[in-house]
Amino acid sequence: MSEGPEGNQTKPEVEKAPAATPAVAAPAATPAAKPAAAAAVPPKPTPVAWEDALVEELKSQFGSAILNALSYLGQKYLVVDRTVTLQVIEALHNQHCFDYLTDITAVHYPKDELPMEMVWIIYSSTRNERVRVKARFAESDQVPSLTGIWAGANWLEREVFDMFGIRFANHPDLRRILMPEDWTGFPLRKDYALDQQDTAWVQKNLGIERG
Repeated sequence: MSEGPEGNQTKPEVEKAPAATPAVAAPAATPAAKPAAAAAVPPKPTPVAWEDALVEELKSQFGSAILNALSYLGQKYLVVDRTVTLQVIEALHNQHCFDYLTDITAVHYPKDELPMEMVWIIYSSTRNERVRVKARFAESDQVPSLTGIWAGANWLEREVFDMFGIRFANHPDLRRILMPEDWTGFPLRKDYALDQQDTAWVQKNLGIERG
Protein backbone atom coordinates (compact mmCIF):
# COMPACT_ATOMS: atom_id res chain seq x y z
CA MET A 1 0.00 0.00 0.00
CA SER A 2 1.14 3.63 -0.45
CA GLU A 3 0.37 6.77 1.44
CA GLY A 4 -1.69 9.48 -0.05
CA PRO A 5 -1.00 13.18 0.23
CA GLU A 6 -2.63 13.31 3.67
CA GLY A 7 -0.97 10.22 5.00
CA ASN A 8 -3.96 7.98 4.29
CA GLN A 9 -3.07 4.67 3.04
CA THR A 10 -4.57 3.65 -0.30
CA LYS A 11 -5.00 0.20 -1.71
CA PRO A 12 -3.00 -0.62 -4.76
CA GLU A 13 -5.07 -0.52 -7.95
CA VAL A 14 -5.91 -3.95 -9.28
CA GLU A 15 -5.68 -4.26 -13.04
CA LYS A 16 -9.01 -5.40 -14.36
CA ALA A 17 -9.16 -8.17 -16.91
CA PRO A 18 -10.82 -7.11 -20.15
CA ALA A 19 -14.45 -8.12 -20.45
CA ALA A 20 -14.93 -11.31 -22.31
CA THR A 21 -16.35 -10.86 -25.80
CA PRO A 22 -19.62 -12.76 -26.03
CA ALA A 23 -19.40 -15.70 -28.36
CA VAL A 24 -21.19 -15.16 -31.67
CA ALA A 25 -23.18 -18.12 -32.84
CA ALA A 26 -22.15 -19.44 -36.24
CA PRO A 27 -24.80 -18.77 -38.86
CA ALA A 28 -27.04 -21.71 -39.50
CA ALA A 29 -26.27 -23.54 -42.71
CA THR A 30 -28.67 -22.60 -45.53
CA PRO A 31 -30.61 -25.69 -46.54
CA ALA A 32 -29.94 -26.81 -50.09
CA ALA A 33 -32.59 -25.60 -52.50
CA LYS A 34 -34.88 -28.32 -53.69
CA PRO A 35 -34.81 -28.89 -57.46
CA ALA A 36 -37.78 -27.29 -59.15
CA ALA A 37 -40.43 -29.75 -60.09
CA ALA A 38 -40.68 -30.31 -63.83
CA ALA A 39 -43.57 -28.38 -65.31
CA ALA A 40 -46.43 -30.63 -66.30
CA VAL A 41 -46.78 -30.95 -70.06
CA PRO A 42 -50.29 -29.91 -71.03
CA PRO A 43 -52.22 -32.53 -72.98
CA LYS A 44 -52.13 -32.16 -76.74
CA PRO A 45 -55.37 -30.66 -78.09
CA THR A 46 -57.49 -33.11 -80.02
CA PRO A 47 -60.48 -32.59 -82.31
CA VAL A 48 -63.90 -32.91 -80.76
CA ALA A 49 -67.22 -33.67 -82.41
CA TRP A 50 -68.92 -30.63 -83.92
CA GLU A 51 -72.59 -30.99 -83.12
CA ASP A 52 -74.82 -28.31 -84.60
CA ALA A 53 -78.10 -27.88 -86.46
CA LEU A 54 -76.08 -26.98 -89.57
CA VAL A 55 -74.25 -30.30 -89.40
CA GLU A 56 -77.49 -32.23 -88.95
CA GLU A 57 -79.04 -30.52 -91.99
CA LEU A 58 -76.03 -31.33 -94.15
CA LYS A 59 -76.02 -34.96 -92.97
CA SER A 60 -79.70 -35.30 -93.76
CA GLN A 61 -79.04 -33.87 -97.24
CA PHE A 62 -75.81 -35.71 -98.14
CA GLY A 63 -75.91 -38.73 -95.83
CA SER A 64 -72.72 -40.72 -95.42
CA ALA A 65 -70.85 -38.40 -97.85
CA ILE A 66 -70.38 -36.15 -94.80
CA LEU A 67 -67.52 -38.23 -93.42
CA ASN A 68 -66.93 -36.20 -90.28
CA ALA A 69 -67.77 -32.93 -88.55
CA LEU A 70 -65.17 -31.78 -86.04
CA SER A 71 -63.91 -28.76 -84.14
CA TYR A 72 -60.24 -28.23 -83.30
CA LEU A 73 -59.45 -25.38 -80.91
CA GLY A 74 -62.69 -23.71 -81.95
CA GLN A 75 -62.06 -24.14 -85.68
CA LYS A 76 -64.95 -26.02 -87.28
CA TYR A 77 -64.47 -28.26 -90.27
CA LEU A 78 -66.29 -30.80 -92.38
CA VAL A 79 -64.60 -33.79 -93.97
CA VAL A 80 -66.57 -34.78 -97.06
CA ASP A 81 -66.34 -37.35 -99.82
CA ARG A 82 -64.64 -35.90 -102.89
CA THR A 83 -67.68 -36.72 -105.05
CA VAL A 84 -69.87 -34.13 -103.28
CA THR A 85 -67.49 -31.28 -102.54
CA LEU A 86 -69.06 -28.85 -104.99
CA GLN A 87 -72.60 -29.71 -103.88
CA VAL A 88 -71.75 -29.28 -100.17
CA ILE A 89 -70.13 -25.89 -100.77
CA GLU A 90 -73.05 -24.81 -102.95
CA ALA A 91 -75.44 -25.78 -100.15
CA LEU A 92 -73.43 -23.81 -97.61
CA HIS A 93 -73.46 -20.82 -99.95
CA ASN A 94 -77.05 -20.94 -101.19
CA GLN A 95 -78.90 -22.34 -98.19
CA HIS A 96 -76.83 -21.35 -95.15
CA CYS A 97 -75.53 -17.85 -96.03
CA PHE A 98 -71.82 -18.68 -96.37
CA ASP A 99 -71.20 -15.79 -98.72
CA TYR A 100 -67.43 -15.20 -98.51
CA LEU A 101 -64.62 -17.38 -99.81
CA THR A 102 -61.68 -16.79 -97.44
CA ASP A 103 -59.08 -19.10 -98.96
CA ILE A 104 -58.37 -22.26 -100.92
CA THR A 105 -55.31 -24.33 -100.14
CA ALA A 106 -54.07 -27.91 -100.13
CA VAL A 107 -51.88 -30.39 -98.23
CA HIS A 108 -49.79 -33.15 -99.78
CA TYR A 109 -49.58 -36.60 -98.14
CA PRO A 110 -47.39 -38.48 -100.65
CA LYS A 111 -47.65 -41.89 -98.91
CA ASP A 112 -51.46 -41.95 -98.74
CA GLU A 113 -53.77 -43.60 -101.26
CA LEU A 114 -55.50 -40.23 -101.80
CA PRO A 115 -52.51 -37.93 -101.35
CA MET A 116 -53.99 -34.53 -102.20
CA GLU A 117 -56.14 -32.89 -99.50
CA MET A 118 -58.11 -29.84 -100.59
CA VAL A 119 -59.12 -27.26 -97.97
CA TRP A 120 -61.75 -24.59 -98.63
CA ILE A 121 -62.28 -21.90 -95.98
CA ILE A 122 -65.62 -20.10 -96.21
CA TYR A 123 -67.28 -17.52 -93.99
CA SER A 124 -70.83 -16.36 -93.31
CA SER A 125 -71.14 -12.65 -92.55
CA THR A 126 -74.75 -13.24 -91.49
CA ARG A 127 -73.95 -16.02 -89.02
CA ASN A 128 -70.46 -14.68 -88.15
CA GLU A 129 -69.19 -18.22 -88.59
CA ARG A 130 -66.24 -19.75 -90.41
CA VAL A 131 -66.12 -23.33 -91.70
CA ARG A 132 -63.44 -25.38 -93.41
CA VAL A 133 -64.41 -28.05 -95.92
CA LYS A 134 -61.83 -30.80 -96.50
CA ALA A 135 -61.72 -33.58 -99.07
CA ARG A 136 -59.07 -36.03 -100.33
CA PHE A 137 -58.29 -36.54 -104.03
CA ALA A 138 -56.06 -38.77 -106.14
CA GLU A 139 -53.29 -37.08 -108.09
CA SER A 140 -55.13 -37.78 -111.34
CA ASP A 141 -58.44 -36.31 -110.12
CA GLN A 142 -59.73 -32.95 -111.25
CA VAL A 143 -61.17 -30.89 -108.40
CA PRO A 144 -64.41 -28.97 -109.09
CA SER A 145 -63.73 -25.27 -109.60
CA LEU A 146 -65.58 -22.75 -107.42
CA THR A 147 -65.32 -19.97 -110.00
CA GLY A 148 -69.01 -20.45 -110.78
CA ILE A 149 -69.83 -19.43 -107.18
CA TRP A 150 -67.05 -16.92 -106.43
CA ALA A 151 -65.13 -15.23 -109.23
CA GLY A 152 -62.28 -14.71 -106.76
CA ALA A 153 -61.67 -18.46 -106.69
CA ASN A 154 -59.86 -18.00 -110.02
CA TRP A 155 -56.53 -16.82 -108.62
CA LEU A 156 -56.72 -19.01 -105.50
CA GLU A 157 -57.15 -22.13 -107.63
CA ARG A 158 -54.33 -21.05 -109.93
CA GLU A 159 -52.04 -20.79 -106.90
CA VAL A 160 -52.99 -24.31 -105.73
CA PHE A 161 -52.34 -25.60 -109.26
CA ASP A 162 -48.99 -23.77 -109.37
CA MET A 163 -47.75 -25.03 -105.98
CA PHE A 164 -49.31 -28.53 -105.86
CA GLY A 165 -50.14 -29.46 -109.45
CA ILE A 166 -53.82 -29.99 -108.64
CA ARG A 167 -56.04 -29.37 -111.66
CA PHE A 168 -59.50 -27.78 -111.43
CA ALA A 169 -62.33 -28.84 -113.72
CA ASN A 170 -64.06 -25.98 -115.55
CA HIS A 171 -61.53 -23.37 -114.48
CA PRO A 172 -61.52 -20.58 -117.11
CA ASP A 173 -57.76 -19.94 -117.17
CA LEU A 174 -55.77 -22.56 -115.29
CA ARG A 175 -52.07 -21.65 -115.52
CA ARG A 176 -49.23 -20.80 -113.17
CA ILE A 177 -49.51 -17.60 -111.19
CA LEU A 178 -46.30 -17.42 -109.06
CA MET A 179 -43.73 -19.59 -110.81
CA PRO A 180 -42.61 -19.09 -114.44
CA GLU A 181 -44.97 -20.72 -116.92
CA ASP A 182 -42.28 -23.20 -118.07
CA TRP A 183 -41.14 -24.17 -114.54
CA THR A 184 -40.84 -27.88 -113.84
CA GLY A 185 -42.34 -29.29 -110.62
CA PHE A 186 -44.62 -28.09 -107.85
CA PRO A 187 -42.75 -26.44 -104.95
CA LEU A 188 -45.18 -27.14 -102.07
CA ARG A 189 -45.39 -30.87 -102.54
CA LYS A 190 -43.72 -32.83 -99.75
CA ASP A 191 -41.56 -34.70 -102.25
CA TYR A 192 -40.21 -31.51 -103.83
CA ALA A 193 -36.89 -30.86 -102.05
CA LEU A 194 -34.94 -27.64 -102.46
CA ASP A 195 -32.20 -29.48 -104.31
CA GLN A 196 -34.79 -30.64 -106.87
CA GLN A 197 -35.52 -27.18 -108.18
CA ASP A 198 -35.66 -26.63 -111.91
CA THR A 199 -31.92 -26.19 -112.42
CA ALA A 200 -32.33 -26.18 -116.21
CA TRP A 201 -34.65 -23.15 -115.98
CA VAL A 202 -32.26 -21.39 -113.55
CA GLN A 203 -29.26 -21.95 -115.82
CA LYS A 204 -31.14 -20.91 -118.95
CA ASN A 205 -32.85 -17.80 -117.58
CA LEU A 206 -30.50 -16.63 -114.81
CA GLY A 207 -27.19 -17.82 -116.20
CA ILE A 208 -26.10 -19.47 -112.92
CA GLU A 209 -25.63 -23.06 -111.82
CA ARG A 210 -28.20 -22.97 -109.00
CA GLY A 211 -30.70 -20.50 -107.56
